[in-house]
Amino acid sequence: MCRGPIRPTFCGWATVTGAASVYVGLGANLDHPVFGSPRRTLMRALAMLPTIGARCVALSGWYRSAPVPASDQPWYVNAVAEVATGLGPEALLAGLHRVEDRLGRVRREPNAPRWVDLDLLAYGDEIRDGSVRLPHPRLDSRAFVLLPLADLAPGWSHPVTGETIARLIARLPPGQDIERLA
Repeated sequence: MCRGPIRPTFCGWATVTGAASVYVGLGANLDHPVFGSPRRTLMRALAMLPTIGARCVALSGWYRSAPVPASDQPWYVNAVAEVATGLGPEALLAGLHRVEDRLGRVRREPNAPRWVDLDLLAYGDEIRDGSVRLPHPRLDSRAFVLLPLADLAPGWSHPVTGETIARLIARLPPGQDIERLA
């Protein structure tokens, strides 16, 4: 889907000039009974974003990653989307949860296998520690988030620590198996 190792795929929308860069993490590790493979299900989730007042403007490459924490469940398919929206962080996160719900996500236990997972990773340089935590509290320790995010935003820096994405990737904890998909 991507044209090279660090070139994002554009989703057919123009970026809004002056708008905050908003990044959403995508993940799934179970085939959906209607939409099929995790990748197809995640593409369906992206197609549903306009129903919540958001739209994809760019999409990273696709990755396959081992579960974190390690377990015997299937490997995940992951990507990161840059989205444009007029929604604030709370409304956007609620909308992402509605998309997950429409695709049949059930939250039974943390880190369980799933058809779809949509995480609000960063909303511009906003820092929040309330009902919506920004940036995502585990963003800086997850290869399956940082590598796709680097595809889209190689110059991105963590709003709290100021660390560049390259530095965050360099200091990732060992044992996170991940590979780029064709």
